Amino acid sequence: MDGSVRDEMRAAGSAAHPWWRGAVVYQIYPRSYLDTNGDGIGDLPGITQKLGYIASLGVSAIWISPFFTSPMHDFGYDVADYCDVDPIFGTLKDFDALLKEAHRLGLKVIIDQVYAHTSDEHAWFEASRQSRDNPYADWYVWRDPRPDGTPPNNWQSVFGGPAWTWDARRQQYFMHNFLSTQPQLNVHNPAVQDALLAAGRFWLDRGVDGFRLDAINFSMFDPEFRDNPALPAEGRAITRPFDLQRHVYNQSHPDIVKFLERVRKLTDEYGAVFTVAEIGGPDPLGEMRAFTAGDTRLNSAYSFDFLYARELTPARVKASQMNWAGPVSEGWPSWAFSNHDAPRCVSRWCPLDMDRQHYAKLTNALLLTLRGNPILYQGEELGLPQADVAFEDLQDPEAIANWPRTLGRDGARTPMPWAKGNSYAGFSEEKPWLPVGQGHSELAAALQESSADSVLNFTRRMLAVREGSAALRLGDVQFPDIPGPLLAIRRDIAGESIIALFNLGHDVVSVPPELVSGYTVLITSGAGGETPAQLSGHAVWIGQRKG
Repeated sequence: MDGSVRDEMRAAGSAAHPWWRGAVVYQIYPRSYLDTNGDGIGDLPGITQKLGYIASLGVSAIWISPFFTSPMHDFGYDVADYCDVDPIFGTLKDFDALLKEAHRLGLKVIIDQVYAHTSDEHAWFEASRQSRDNPYADWYVWRDPRPDGTPPNNWQSVFGGPAWTWDARRQQYFMHNFLSTQPQLNVHNPAVQDALLAAGRFWLDRGVDGFRLDAINFSMFDPEFRDNPALPAEGRAITRPFDLQRHVYNQSHPDIVKFLERVRKLTDEYGAVFTVAEIGGPDPLGEMRAFTAGDTRLNSAYSFDFLYARELTPARVKASQMNWAGPVSEGWPSWAFSNHDAPRCVSRWCPLDMDRQHYAKLTNALLLTLRGNPILYQGEELGLPQADVAFEDLQDPEAIANWPRTLGRDGARTPMPWAKGNSYAGFSEEKPWLPVGQGHSELAAALQESSADSVLNFTRRMLAVREGSAALRLGDVQFPDIPGPLLAIRRDIAGESIIALFNLGHDVVSVPPELVSGYTVLITSGAGGETPAQLSGHAVWIGQRKG
């Protein structure tokens, strides 16, 4: 990167409101977006081909899930080379072309960074496992067995079974929080941190605008390797041994914050670079605040507050939002209702006997009303439901290992439906890596383009409303005290107030007249009139007041 470009980027990042605050991010799962070379797997040229469509939605940025060199045991989250593109997705030249076209269209580009683990085929691990005294010996987490030969402690893998696998070459166990083919990096080691930051710099020098840090709270562990305490099973659904522990020692070490400060120092060299952390677990708030507090750590974080929620209620929305209702210095959240790891929200929250396309308008409008950064997952703009993937078609290692006790992730990763014209919904001319979801062809983008009342075009209008409202992007948030299932969200900034009403129930509800008095309607779904007295089931009404 030449000095003039870097100076320009640094200046952009000094603004009071950097581009990313309040921006809407569109997540792309590249395997399933568009296949251009006929192998049944989506690729980078496919994303580039559809950037015009994405820009037409009105989002600010795209986040692309991993496309790095990988044996694909966990479909790219097992990285074998942080600084190259896997051939199934294309080449570095293809990525550069994608980046250039995205920037031409005004879209920022965010990519994943996987800092907790690598593939067991990464050159670092292949060196580390050769001996206990080579330069990479301490780049991963190795421990001797207990005297009886069993693993060093009771830590369990997220995907099932012990978080330890025996390696005959070193005569030691290596740690893995996920698959055994995803060995845990020793991020306590400064040399490992340096190597990860060098990989980040490689992509920043190419011009990327942000990083999503995958499973970052798994990146450091208790150096004393103490056993995790048990968590009672009563009253909880248990799928795997991982669910029977409190994860206080295998993850979430306080020194993660020090590493994130190094990440922030790097990204600050390049101006307004967006960094967002994925924080899993049942009680993520403390880590989210720690990882994003002040101006020396990450910009944002998101949890699974909504991603695994079985129902959508006013109480859930209020509880999640009010954790982030204070000043920006407390941290800035991001929000997702669906993604590549979680079942699509329309299927989780809307009963089968209801109009799911109508419901999708509600969930998209609600997501775009929240204070923070909405992350819209590919297909949500079409109202796609979760696909039902037969056992023989499963690809997800977690789903296969725990069948049928876990729903798995494949149902949210099926091909994006572009058109109804061929057997594979316009995604590919050949059989895709996962089958097209049931009924998804009828919801294809090309079909929805021609319908003014489609989920796609409603979502475009809602994105335009958000883009035109400083209150929705940056304003404070309040929740007027009204009985459910009616949810009211008020967003305020100097000179502008927004009131957003959502009927989260199935039946008609009355609207207190004082809620909408003085507001001019901006957008509705299933609710007519300038000042509605009632809202039908799953209806939306959003109004604005200025001055």
